[in-house]
Amino acid sequence: MVNCEGRADTRGGDRRRLVRRALTSVGPGDGDGGGGDEQNHDSRLWHVTLSVSGKPAPLSDVRRGLEQLAHDHPFLLTSRYADDHAEIRYWEEARDLHDAAAVALRLWGEHRSSAQLPPWEIVGLEVIDRATYHQRVAEGYGPPPAHPVGVHPY
Repeated sequence: MVNCEGRADTRGGDRRRLVRRALTSVGPGDGDGGGGDEQNHDSRLWHVTLSVSGKPAPLSDVRRGLEQLAHDHPFLLTSRYADDHAEIRYWEEARDLHDAAAVALRLWGEHRSSAQLPPWEIVGLEVIDRATYHQRVAEGYGPPPAHPVGVHPY
């Protein structure tokens, strides 16, 4: 078996080849979707809501961390926060739901130290396609449209 780095796995077992897909967050106007593949995969927009929670932290630290995350990643639409939880909403461009969810699940952990985010865990994730998002909003039961874009307390 070949592991995701392309080296032989000597543990035996299943002989399928494991393939690692590069997952990248793509901002508007980034061209081909950022996958790096020679194949042209159509990407779609996915609305992501990531919820995190943990031990209380000073509100000023939470706000500063979320503002830094938004500065580092301008694709973030809005963040809401309290001293023990936060919600981040944004649009992700990805080939499919699995890719969009994988990027979302890595977001908090990968930027915890660079943005000085609290050591909270992810407690919720919703990823829906653009059509579903707009259908929910039109029917009045979807997530509220991102009121002023930015970082706001609950």
